[in-house]
Amino acid sequence: MGAIEACRTAALGGHIEQCADCGLIRQAYNSCRNRHCPKCQGLARAEWLAERQAELLPTQYFHVVFTLPAPIAQIAFHNKAIVYALLFKAAAETLRTIAADPKHLGAEIGLVAVLHAWGQNLHHHPYVHCVVPGGGPSPDGTRWVSCRPGFFLPVQVLSRLYQRLFLESLQAAFGAGALGFFGDLGKLAAPASFAQLIAQMREIDWVVFAKPPFGGPRQVLAYLGRYTHRVAIANSRLAKIDNGQVAFRWKDYRCRDKAKIMTLAADEFIRRFLLHTLPDGFHRIRHYGFLANGCRAAKLALCRRLLAAPTPQPVPPAADYREQYRRLTGRSLDVCACCGGPMSPLGAVRPTRPSRPDTS
Repeated sequence: MGAIEACRTAALGGHIEQCADCGLIRQAYNSCRNRHCPKCQGLARAEWLAERQAELLPTQYFHVVFTLPAPIAQIAFHNKAIVYALLFKAAAETLRTIAADPKHLGAEIGLVAVLHAWGQNLHHHPYVHCVVPGGGPSPDGTRWVSCRPGFFLPVQVLSRLYQRLFLESLQAAFGAGALGFFGDLGKLAAPASFAQLIAQMREIDWVVFAKPPFGGPRQVLAYLGRYTHRVAIANSRLAKIDNGQVAFRWKDYRCRDKAKIMTLAADEFIRRFLLHTLPDGFHRIRHYGFLANGCRAAKLALCRRLLAAPTPQPVPPAADYREQYRRLTGRSLDVCACCGGPMSPLGAVRPTRPSRPDTS
């Protein structure tokens, strides 16, 4: 919260710039670069999106979502690093296992998975989005195996395997003493109580969504891009801040996505925001299968060869971050807000507080 409070203020310093046309002078302050800040990471998001778009293959893509039941989500809140990692692992293993089965697809697939830990009302609601090509190389790597048009993998089969894999891993983590339970969950520290919860979770249906992305894979990547480098809420959703109250826009999915305004006391709004801070060093974007970081270049080359698809030419990055941002987003950082003329730097503004370690 300290980083967000200081972001783009005199506390972090910056520079003074002037419009070459109208003479307007403005102070541009530095960003905090914290990955939880709603004002930062714009360039990082644009670069990530461009890299993923360059990897798209000429095939169907599917949007698959793995959710957690509410009792497991409560455990996840007290054990974020462990349970979030189990969520990633179970989701990826489920997709790759079912896809490799000749009864369903019989191919090696790749996927990009992104953790999303909040709902529109900012409550804790962890789930993983996956963008998955609808096919992959055969086991011997000699042909491309494609799924049926409009159908990827059966969600009932995915759900059952995902449930089993996750609960087995969660049980193993409990047996290793890796889970902590606090407050109302304290009773789960007893093996009998935890075993009872696991048994209850085996009896319910776990939700997995799988559907072709409307408008194509680029649209899903753009949707995910809103959350890959941002947490909980964007500044654009803030409607009003007054008298210790924060009002923000949200969609009520239970009322046919009706747009509403929610007003919270400032401390409650901050509490809900902080529910979604990530453990230090935790990666909320992960790649698996033929899109895994260690083999992506070689595997994508194989996929393109099997699909007779051209290899995209790499675009060298711009020398200046402002030009790179303009090239990727179409928006310029050095345009005068008054007349649209070019802004030129005049000098530096020293920070008003001592520098702190980068927490991005």
